[in-house]
Amino acid sequence: MLQSDQPSLTHDLTLCDREPIHIPGSIQPHGLMLVADGETLEVVGGAGDIEARLSAAWLGESLEALLGQSLVERLAAAHVEEAVILDPVIGQTEVFNVVVHRVGARLVAEFDRAESGGPAPIQVLVGLDEASQRFERALGLDELCRTAADAFRQLTGFDRIMIYKFLEDDAGIVVAESDAEGVGSFLNHHFPAADIPKQARALYIRNRIRVIPDVTYMPAPLRPSTRELRELDLSDADLRSVSPIHIQYLKNMGVAASASISIVKDGVLWGLIACHHRTPREMPLPVRMSCRALASGLARQIRAKDDAGLYRERIRLRTSEDAIRNTLGHDGSILDVLRRTGADLAAMLSADGFAAIQGGEIVTHGRCPPPEEIRAIAAFARAEGPQDVFSTNRLAERMGPARMVSPLASGVLAATLSNEGPAMLLWFRAEKLQVVEWAGNPHKAASADPTAILTPRTSFQAWTETVHGRSRPWSLAETESAGRIARLIQDDRRNARLRQLNEDLASTVRDNEGLIRQKDYLLKEVNHRVQNSLQLVSAFLRLQSKAAGDDVVTAHLTEAQRRLSAVALVHKRLYSDASVEVVDLGRYLEDLVNDLFASMADEWRDLVELDLVPVLVSADRAVNVGLVLTELVINANKYAYAGHSGPLTIALEQHNNRLRLIVSDRGAGKAGGAGTGFGSRMLSAIIERLGGTLEESDNRPGLRVTVTAPVDHPQD
Repeated sequence: MLQSDQPSLTHDLTLCDREPIHIPGSIQPHGLMLVADGETLEVVGGAGDIEARLSAAWLGESLEALLGQSLVERLAAAHVEEAVILDPVIGQTEVFNVVVHRVGARLVAEFDRAESGGPAPIQVLVGLDEASQRFERALGLDELCRTAADAFRQLTGFDRIMIYKFLEDDAGIVVAESDAEGVGSFLNHHFPAADIPKQARALYIRNRIRVIPDVTYMPAPLRPSTRELRELDLSDADLRSVSPIHIQYLKNMGVAASASISIVKDGVLWGLIACHHRTPREMPLPVRMSCRALASGLARQIRAKDDAGLYRERIRLRTSEDAIRNTLGHDGSILDVLRRTGADLAAMLSADGFAAIQGGEIVTHGRCPPPEEIRAIAAFARAEGPQDVFSTNRLAERMGPARMVSPLASGVLAATLSNEGPAMLLWFRAEKLQVVEWAGNPHKAASADPTAILTPRTSFQAWTETVHGRSRPWSLAETESAGRIARLIQDDRRNARLRQLNEDLASTVRDNEGLIRQKDYLLKEVNHRVQNSLQLVSAFLRLQSKAAGDDVVTAHLTEAQRRLSAVALVHKRLYSDASVEVVDLGRYLEDLVNDLFASMADEWRDLVELDLVPVLVSADRAVNVGLVLTELVINANKYAYAGHSGPLTIALEQHNNRLRLIVSDRGAGKAGGAGTGFGSRMLSAIIERLGGTLEESDNRPGLRVTVTAPVDHPQD
């Protein structure tokens, strides 16, 4: 058993999510590892049979001397987080490929056997290009994944290639597979989330490929056995020894060699390319690099297919929305309108039933729960949905009493028309029994032996489970469409009420128009006074900065003036748009950037690149995001370019219910962007208020800052 080789880890092996898999203290013995001081290049440790395969004398020697080549210039030219592939090194009986990367103040050099007689580089490039073209020609995601499985099996020569996709609950499903003759299939089988712990998923994003040439290997510990070497972070090491639990897991599957290649889409782990072989099999460095490049191309094609599918669905729904729009405009109450259009609304979103509730009245079409249950579901949706739209395909799991109506309403999509009534639209999807085929019983993942240390599942025989209380999920496009329909009907009813009011009050039109003019005047007057006040404060700040006579004070006052402009701009937007509650964040940020750079050097305008998608957010969140952008632009001007102008890219993206603001410069880099002053503290406070996060990464050159936050207010 492997636990005898790593006694320090045995107390954690039954707690998969806590296992420190990034510091195993050992490597797989098919390769060698040398650890050297990053400054002196003196070798301070190593692992594997170094004496027999590379050099009898190695500890305390120069890493450059052992490699037979210079490292200083090549390491200086590489980014600190990048691995450097060196020239092949001739060992005592074999030739090694060598990869060097930094781990803190150490250099880690990995040696693995170089493939002899492999394909020429041009053949590899041609093969990758052909595979990429097949990816592009694939019609839809399913065909793309099947094509990818075949391409990776041809590239690696492994017996089984599985395209494994992560689901919302972190479980996974094999969506495509390519098998050699006689190999069992796991196609369409589900695997529980516990099979890949969260720290392993994090490593899959950081280190995109991991190979185990022989699951029967005995780990080669780092030598000498010092605490520093035992705790050396091997997250980026290809030779890192893997968890004994995972080794036993593979043995239980009948796998002798494996490889995992990450599919990372938009910085998120979309899935894995899982490679299995019935006998030990190595994957040389050129093949690993080819797999990594091909996986990146696959991720781009997955995103393209997803985007194309979402675009087509949005077009279809927009067409249906236009058809429903044409049926509006008649007199009557909201419920009268929905009695006429309810059937079309249900069909548009492929719902089994549709209901509209206003006050104590309910209108239904199709298969719906009883009225009292509809009211309860509406109240729950209104309480759960911070915005105007609420959706779930597993209502019973979120609302216990809804189990009684699961056959009719396992899925609910609710859109609020008005809180004054209240009025709400609800779409229902009936329960769709799902027969999920698991690779082994997921509820019996642990060993029955209480003394066992390794506890992975021992059976992967097909095990089916019938899942109740769920419907077909609502897509992002359908959720968006429900919100637009609610706003469309709300706008139509608002217009209808205005028309009715004009007809009923025909005798008092003049007085009514006078009241409306007075109201508009008051609103404009309030807006005018607020804008004047903000401009006055801004002017005072400008005058004070000119009179300060102190560069630091002037800079602080200028920054305060820009922050004030961010608040003033959203106030102006609120009174120029139709809605005073929701702001188009992309449009707002574009106006904010224009205002910011109007007060800066003229050359800034030609150096700023914007890529802002429309994202609808509440006014207060727009103000906070605007202040965040203002701070990031100020930081770029101050730190990246030392007060001068320079290239700046500002992007706004939306992924499901999260927005991502990205500000990238090409200036002084990460060290130049650090700060502990008022602006930095304010930036941290605003991001915390948004319920978001801020990440900094190297833009090569410059700094890339990514702010991620929910579109809605975060739940407590």
